[in-house]
Amino acid sequence: MIARQLLFSGRVQGVGFRAAIKRIASGFDVTGWVKNLDDGRVEMQVMCHDGDEMSEFLAAIEDSDLAALVKEREVHVIPPLTGVRGFNIVR
Repeated sequence: MIARQLLFSGRVQGVGFRAAIKRIASGFDVTGWVKNLDDGRVEMQVMCHDGDEMSEFLAAIEDSDLAALVKEREVHVIPPLTGVRGFNIVR
């Protein structure tokens, strides 16, 4: 299982960023969540079984219209998520 945490900064809150990520995720075999942080960033934690699938999902986000809203993107390797089903927006 491959898992990543991504932190997006820029104009990423109040613009439909989380909903767009959820739509992109629906086209991939990924599990996880995305949420707004109090500091203005958006955090995503995502996992999948295949490294290529993860790469393609992250590339799809970068190749989408969302890229224009992102000033910085941090990617961290994390342990596999537990108790998560599907891909959701959390509050």
